[in-house]
Amino acid sequence: MAESTRGTEPVEPERRLAAALEEAIGRIGTTLDEALTCRELTAFLARHPGGTATITLTPGPGGPALPAVADAPGSGTEPASVPGSGSFPASGTACTLSVPLAVERERPLGTVTLTRAAPPYGDDDLVVLRQAARLAARHIRHARRLAATEDTALHLQRALVAEPGRPHPNLEIAGRYLPAGPRALVGGDWFETVRLHFGRTLLVVGDVMGHGLDAAVDMNAYRTALREVAATDLPPHRVLRHLDAVVAQDGARRPATCLLVRVDPGRGTATFASAGHLPPAVFGPDGSAGLVELPVGPPLGTGVGGYEPATRTLAPGDTLLLFTDGLVERRGEDIDASLARLSGLRLPSELAPEGIVDAVLSRLDAHRAEDDVAVLATRVRTRPAA
Repeated sequence: MAESTRGTEPVEPERRLAAALEEAIGRIGTTLDEALTCRELTAFLARHPGGTATITLTPGPGGPALPAVADAPGSGTEPASVPGSGSFPASGTACTLSVPLAVERERPLGTVTLTRAAPPYGDDDLVVLRQAARLAARHIRHARRLAATEDTALHLQRALVAEPGRPHPNLEIAGRYLPAGPRALVGGDWFETVRLHFGRTLLVVGDVMGHGLDAAVDMNAYRTALREVAATDLPPHRVLRHLDAVVAQDGARRPATCLLVRVDPGRGTATFASAGHLPPAVFGPDGSAGLVELPVGPPLGTGVGGYEPATRTLAPGDTLLLFTDGLVERRGEDIDASLARLSGLRLPSELAPEGIVDAVLSRLDAHRAEDDVAVLATRVRTRPAA
């Protein structure tokens, strides 16, 4: 019986070690979120092999210095973030283990340190610490690469959207693009302004169906084609008709909705044409809003045509707001209810177009929208009295 017990002694530590490493795989790196991965690592190490686990991170390329993250046994599954270098209270009996937070042959992302009063750490504890640190480092490396890619893509999208052609100086213009959520890359929403003859400006908001890089590529193609067609100074409904025919010949392009508005400050009018797009809103000088009733034709790219114009007066102080559906649409909600929420807004009367854009995005919680959001606001600039 004694021999049987001795024969199992070397096996039990190996099983515990294997179980700890298997648990590390399941608990560390559940998302591509650097901060969460660090918390998962410290929470795991605080229990296996036990003690206070501290991570001191080096910053990513061009990034600021990062605080340490620490966890201790009994602190729960949500470790605290601790400023400073990750030091721990001095103790005459404390023993420590420290390893690089790194994948083999790659530059370390920081340091992981374990400390406890007793008992001393052994070889198995060092194995657990090294393997857990390598696992976390791999996930953190992936998270940083993804964050860098998303940042590049977002800057590219904003460069495409936020640099429209120059409107006439007789208009105040404000535009904004928001991606759909923190993990979004690029999409098909855009806005544009095209300077026309006789002080007029063409305003454009469009939305290519779908998401991702393919939608962004098609968005740029639509935008380029629209600039060429708009340069002919055709009425908005004829611009849509021509653009629809051009795009329909290229079967590779995705359909898109589009709203055109030709603003004539000299006459105080706006002429609209819609290709399957939601109606714009007008905010009056008193801050109240109303939707513009328009005839709506089919989306671009169908080849069906059938676009009609509509003209309305822009009173002094009116601000015209064009937007894509991500601004108002919410999952499970009827679109009429979504539009009613926008038209029911009451904004401070002194807001300029820039302030109106910011206020609408905030009131409609657009920063957490499930779809991309593009917004373009314009107001005829008031001329000082002679």
